[in-house]
Amino acid sequence: MSLKNYQYNAIMRGYDERQSASRAVLSARQKEIEQNLPAYAALQQQIIENSMAYARAALLGADSADAEKLRKQNEELSQKKEALLLAHGYPADYLAPVYTCPDCKDTGMIGEERCHCFKQAVVDLLYAQSGLASVLEEENFNTFSFDYYNDTVTDPKTKLTPRQNIQRIYDTCQSFVKNFDTQFNNLLFYGNSGLGKTFLSHCIAGELLGTAHTVLYLTAYELFDILGKAMYHDDEEFAASGEHILDCDLLIIDDLGTELANAFTLSRLSLCINERFINRRSTIISTNFGVQELADHYGERNFSRIFSSYTPLRFFGEDIRIKKKVESA
Repeated sequence: MSLKNYQYNAIMRGYDERQSASRAVLSARQKEIEQNLPAYAALQQQIIENSMAYARAALLGADSADAEKLRKQNEELSQKKEALLLAHGYPADYLAPVYTCPDCKDTGMIGEERCHCFKQAVVDLLYAQSGLASVLEEENFNTFSFDYYNDTVTDPKTKLTPRQNIQRIYDTCQSFVKNFDTQFNNLLFYGNSGLGKTFLSHCIAGELLGTAHTVLYLTAYELFDILGKAMYHDDEEFAASGEHILDCDLLIIDDLGTELANAFTLSRLSLCINERFINRRSTIISTNFGVQELADHYGERNFSRIFSSYTPLRFFGEDIRIKKKVESA
């Protein structure tokens, strides 16, 4: 998770490549217009001459009416350029700079702040290096199957079959993605292992990554390892790692409960949950614990926060991993 120098340099090379590609596209378009529309070049030349005259007039303290006349002429010439492009089938902004990210103009910075695209580049790089990208190609909403869930046995608590239950959970996950930018929500996946919790987490992660949201997917062990290093190491890279956990658009904590529980993990979990909730940053927690186990393991304070601000989704049914092994045997 820590951003090493070579990782940072790789991201910045990506921005250099974007800018070079943009300049190449713009240069090619300019040559195309010069060749196909000589009148456009003449209009542009007139704008340049007027601008120079305007600058000279300002330096010499010329009559403001003359300066205003030059400004209006340039406005009219700019409108003529746009009209000429449109008349020949080109967009009005065909010769405007081309940016992959118009917010930062492919610099990675907006003022003194890192652009959202830089944060996404960090996440994309870390995903690529972790190998999760290949997982998302196989585990997504299009490949999710309801066939592994029984549709005949009814759960006594919910009065639903496992298939009816997973359909409800699936629809909730789809709605979570669809309304992500307009409705703040958190999800708690709980139930026995092998029931699709991690798979559906991957589905959500893949959808949101595909729409340029920053998503971090961490096991509970990885989460507390990073938070520990960020807390106890006086290192800018470790600090940045902790910041990504707190400010990414979506944090997915998988297998909560598999980490070593102690006072540190309890306090860090509380910090993470509270900070993200206050800043309205969505979180998904996945655990094999039941409701009472969560309360016993993490204390009433954390348990109360989770169950009051998360949508709890209980998974039940037969272990899908075992079913798949039986089918392939």
